[in-house]
Amino acid sequence: MISSTNPILSVVLIVTGVAFLLLYPVMMVFPASWTWEPRQYEYEQMLIGVYFVLGIFAIIAAGNPLKHLGLIWFIALSNIVHGGIMLVQALIDPVEYPNLYGDVPALIISGVLIAILAPKRLAAD
Repeated sequence: MISSTNPILSVVLIVTGVAFLLLYPVMMVFPASWTWEPRQYEYEQMLIGVYFVLGIFAIIAAGNPLKHLGLIWFIALSNIVHGGIMLVQALIDPVEYPNLYGDVPALIISGVLIAILAPKRLAAD
């Protein structure tokens, strides 16, 4: 499951994938820093579904990162963008400040780590 060509990226992808798979329990245990007020259950369920599937594919991509570069870059960039948007929203709305200690840094840190570790292009290019 861990790539011999890029083991650190593989570990980050697995950790990120597992975090995505565990989004629902984390939201239930730490609602202040992982949910938004007022609660929007339909929205939360959609995010949980999308991130669950993305988590499965992040774990699959960890086995052969070069074969899944498009997906890896999607995970990296979408996490950075999603976290950035949430950062601005949390700074604007004081009710959302607790998200600055939960989902906002998790998304931005994982996205930046994956972007730093991911190959910039295929070796054959």
